Amino acid sequence: MTDVTSRDGTKIAYSRAGEGPALVLVDGALNTRTFGPNPDLAKLLADHFTVYTYDRRGRGDSGDTAPYAIEREVEDVEAVIEAAGGSAYLYGISSGAALALEAATRLSSVKKLALYEAPFVVDATRPPTPSDCGARIGELVAAGKRSAAVKLFMAKGVNLPGAVVALMPLMPAWKQLKAVAHTLPYDLALVQHAQAGKPLPADRWSALAVPTLVVGGTKSPQWMRNGVEALAGTLPGARHRALPGQTHIVKAAALAPVLREFFGG
Repeated sequence: MTDVTSRDGTKIAYSRAGEGPALVLVDGALNTRTFGPNPDLAKLLADHFTVYTYDRRGRGDSGDTAPYAIEREVEDVEAVIEAAGGSAYLYGISSGAALALEAATRLSSVKKLALYEAPFVVDATRPPTPSDCGARIGELVAAGKRSAAVKLFMAKGVNLPGAVVALMPLMPAWKQLKAVAHTLPYDLALVQHAQAGKPLPADRWSALAVPTLVVGGTKSPQWMRNGVEALAGTLPGARHRALPGQTHIVKAAALAPVLREFFGG
């Protein structure tokens, strides 16, 4: 593990593995560079790419600087790309896909972009995420109620059934989820513009100028599949790929070959 300093002075921790063109992986909510789907994915991609995984600000070994802004997270991506040599392929999953999309729209250092299931709610197939969800989570964390904060996110942000949410504290990983609960408002800030059950804005990403692949799983909830298809249809020149049998918790073995083909490794 090493670190790089982002533009606002925040230390961003990252790890590097493999040889080949630089590829930066961006985590979704509640994940770190050592916890979540990206560590396994990095291992399968390291024989074709130099893979960079990093702790988004406020998580793992990275620092944090208030107040939060999407622009600061884009600058974090930029700093990791600079550490990778100044240009890189970029992949993001879930809210990390939303962040990767913002970064690729704003940074000329991104060469290609791949996105897995940005959690956009574009129709009435599920309730929209409440606009105050991030603020409510922040209040719960400030009150020391981290479990309640994660449960609120799972219920209102992810739209999991109540029975499932109630059982989540029994998971072995619950302690790790609570440890980064304070960053959930960051994830919600990244996606709230596209979680209101309305069509995606046609002009938000009109500046995107890199080859883009939008990927989703055929077993993911209908609302998520609809969001993936809508995003692929909105981004300039994007390609859409559906992975048979995959859900939002995508298996690295199913996704890695698709990314290798797209990025040209």
